[in-house]
Amino acid sequence: MTSETSRTAVAATGTTAPGLRARWNRVPEVTVYFWVIKVLCTTVGETAADLLNEKAGLGLTGVSLLMSALLAVVLVAQFRTRAYRPAVYWTAVALISVVGTLVSDNLTDDMGVALETTTTVFGILLAVVFAAWYRTERTLSIHHVDTGRREAFYWLAVLFTFALGTSAGDLVAERLDLGYWVSAVLFAAAIAAIAVAWFALGLDAVWSFWIAYVLTRPLGASVGDYLSRPTGDGGLGLGTVVTSVLFLAVIVGLVVFLSVTRKDVTEERAVRQPV
Repeated sequence: MTSETSRTAVAATGTTAPGLRARWNRVPEVTVYFWVIKVLCTTVGETAADLLNEKAGLGLTGVSLLMSALLAVVLVAQFRTRAYRPAVYWTAVALISVVGTLVSDNLTDDMGVALETTTTVFGILLAVVFAAWYRTERTLSIHHVDTGRREAFYWLAVLFTFALGTSAGDLVAERLDLGYWVSAVLFAAAIAAIAVAWFALGLDAVWSFWIAYVLTRPLGASVGDYLSRPTGDGGLGLGTVVTSVLFLAVIVGLVVFLSVTRKDVTEERAVRQPV
């Protein structure tokens, strides 16, 4: 069997005690930087998917296959790391944002599947991932994504949150027809309500995180659409190229900052070697 010691066991001594081995979390701590970059990646996922679909000439299916292949390469690199690396991790998030958007778009635009159906199916798939994750690991905490199996569950959950957020966001936009800016405010208010429920009402931290994670997808998409769409369609008319480049530049700047400062790195933990 494997038992865990205190999270600060290594940090306190600077070494790993006999019979223990170092274990690092492979995902970042949830800080304000995490949420800012997550929303920015979500926005890029929306605008980059539109840009590639319009400019690459590969069609929606071709773009989906290309981005899925790139994502697979980056995820291989991510799984090979023994600890959280900002550049690799956030590249994977940005690409999975694009792929999640494209999966939903393929189903609705190319295959004619109703948004009600895709929203329901992605919600069920996400619930299945959570159930399997908890049944296997007895936790859904992102503070302990420190094995290959836990990380596999984590990235599956992330993929389905993006796909679910895309379908649910499009469904709300179609049904309520609020416009991009009002939609962004609506989803921001929903995230704020989850934060209040966590701080003041004791909503479970794990579920608070994952609900907010899903909601940031339509929030970022609404912001991206508002900035990139023509003024006649209710946007600012910046275009997908300018919007994507602008947000990518901010993401790169923040990732470089975090790589240097290590402000979102979880402390190393020590775990007992199997006996």
